[in-house]
Amino acid sequence: MTGQSPSADRRSRRSFLTCLVAAPTLALVTRAGSDALAPQRADAAIPTLPAIADLVDLGDLFILAGAPTAALLALAVETDGTIRFRLPREEVGQGLTTAVAVLVAEELDAPLADVRVELDDARPELLFNQLTGSSNSIRSLYGPVRQTAATARARLVAAAAARWNLAPSFLTTANGAVRAPDGRTADYGSLAAAAADPALPVLGASPKPPARHTLVGKSAGRIDARAMVTGAQRYTLDVDVPGAKPCVVRRPPTLGGGVREIANRAAVQAMPGVLHVVTIPTGVAVVAETFGQALDAKAALQVTWGPGPADRLSDAQVRTKLRAVNPPSPLLPPLPTPYVDAEFDFAFVSHAPMETNSAVADVREDRAEIWSGLKSPILARETIAADLGLPLDKVTVHVVQAGGSFGRRLFFDAALEAARVSRLCRRPVRLMWTRVDDTRHGRMRPATHHRIRATYALGEVLSFEHRVAAAETDFRHGLGEIITATAAGLPPGLGNATLAQILFLTTIKSPYHFGLTTQTLTEVPTGVPTGSWRSVYSANTRGAEEIVVDELASRTGSDPYRFRRAFLKTDAQRAVLDKAAREGAWGRPMPGGCAQGIAFHEEYKSRTACLVEIDARDPKRVRVTKAVITVDVGLPVNPRGVEAQMIGGLTDAISTTLRAGLHLDNGLPLEGSYSQFHWARQRDTPRDVRVFVLPATGTDPGGAGELGVPAAVGAIANAWARATGSKPRSFPLSFDVDFTPYPR
Repeated sequence: MTGQSPSADRRSRRSFLTCLVAAPTLALVTRAGSDALAPQRADAAIPTLPAIADLVDLGDLFILAGAPTAALLALAVETDGTIRFRLPREEVGQGLTTAVAVLVAEELDAPLADVRVELDDARPELLFNQLTGSSNSIRSLYGPVRQTAATARARLVAAAAARWNLAPSFLTTANGAVRAPDGRTADYGSLAAAAADPALPVLGASPKPPARHTLVGKSAGRIDARAMVTGAQRYTLDVDVPGAKPCVVRRPPTLGGGVREIANRAAVQAMPGVLHVVTIPTGVAVVAETFGQALDAKAALQVTWGPGPADRLSDAQVRTKLRAVNPPSPLLPPLPTPYVDAEFDFAFVSHAPMETNSAVADVREDRAEIWSGLKSPILARETIAADLGLPLDKVTVHVVQAGGSFGRRLFFDAALEAARVSRLCRRPVRLMWTRVDDTRHGRMRPATHHRIRATYALGEVLSFEHRVAAAETDFRHGLGEIITATAAGLPPGLGNATLAQILFLTTIKSPYHFGLTTQTLTEVPTGVPTGSWRSVYSANTRGAEEIVVDELASRTGSDPYRFRRAFLKTDAQRAVLDKAAREGAWGRPMPGGCAQGIAFHEEYKSRTACLVEIDARDPKRVRVTKAVITVDVGLPVNPRGVEAQMIGGLTDAISTTLRAGLHLDNGLPLEGSYSQFHWARQRDTPRDVRVFVLPATGTDPGGAGELGVPAAVGAIANAWARATGSKPRSFPLSFDVDFTPYPR
């Protein structure tokens, strides 16, 4: 079959495969709950009870749902010493393959350069264990990957022991070889065939204790860095499928509109290089000899379109809908208590990955093969098979490394479109979304409206109420099945909540002792295609809360850093905040129009603080000039990777807080490219960025992918407020239509 590894059929004698099946355990959630309920020193007088996310977070649900199949991992050692690991997750630039390679090399006592991490095809036997998201990959893979590699090491040692007639306990491993006490060595490649013998007696294997780690916790360069900077890295459109022709899709002038009639199909079909013009549910697809010819033909199409579900919807109507379900708080009790009231609006936002949606498909009468960057490949395979009317075992879905995602590639729109076009045209196709398609017709982070009321007295916060109204988020990408699989183990009452409520409650929590604290979500259907965007609910929700924390500090005459420190719940949280304040020289004098801002966030067993400096002297070019970020992820597998994640989160926060958003106008975003969707460029990012990854504070890694955005949003907004003397309430802060939109 096209796309299969050339060495796949040669491994029976020249390599061995380690497949582990281990009993799942519920210790993780039990431990998480115990930690959250353990007494912690607090300077605040009115403690806050643990939130649901303190007891069990979304990552815990992922781990529990995947536990029955978590150990179905494959590792092969070739006769040349190459170690191949099949990763059942997607690499989208987050550095996951490097972190996993570090774990494999660590447990095998092998050079990192010998490890190859390959993305696994869709594997339905993994059930809920092949979805990439929610900062979960390293958390869920940390134990199983180490155990797989430790078992492989045990087999190699057993093979060497049998060769030398020695007890395995006398042998050691280092630098990709087994060593005997008398100095004899055998490299792993020479032992691979013997280690693959099913009759080989092997003692039990356990991963190394952290004290023996030599790679984990040390910064490692990305294993794919050279390929990316030299152009050798293969993305979806680089996949070599013989006969696959370029394809683009003419999309409707409003979101979700359908094709009614093509007035000039024959004329377009006769254009140079055009091979096919076919109608699919999402538009009109053009297949041609080159992408240039396909784009020309697409532009020439004269299409009559049917309506979409959000045709007349614009920003003002969305805000009205959200405010209607989020009315002001009721009147205070007869004895009035001082309070802070705040409302916030956040615009729709594009995922805007550098690589637009793309897929290659080869659909035949009796089978189909698909290549795409996919974070939910099992569901993609099932959906495509059903759509094509093919048996599931006749559909192969290959996961290809992708150039960014931020939640976008949880959906597989391009793969499904490519499969449909290939079936209609009876030939392989190479489908690409244009940048305008990706920005306008891709899924968006939902617009949200927030109402927060915090009461205080005598220097204490008595209550903190946060009500979120959001355009409905589409989670039809496998999360529903994961939640269903773990519903029985959820806290009382949560198992009966809707999917959106479960996600909100297992990700949103306050790190502060603010007395009676409530955080609620109401979602509003809008017809706008939405999807999880980096940090999902946390970026807006916790960002808004950190702004109110600053305003509470001001009302009580407190320093924002000291105020946070007094109300944080744990010593671990205070350590992160203190490090940021110290390294960022909090409180240093700043010129007029410039200011510092600070904020804190905790999620997925990790915590971070962000301190920024902002220059707002030119209102048309507000810039973050400096950032100091401290982060505690428990056990950092690759600190350099964690650092990169935090810098990425900072860039996302700079973009969406200051300038980047989508203007919805009569059922379609106005923005259609990076020149219009004002994502932070190099000139917009601070030259002085320092990230401090704390040494291991635990024995297990926490999540990092979602962690970096919320604190940075709060810090930037707080710095802007102090620099300008204005209260930030609508985001992005600068949101003018300063461009001429592309035609619809």
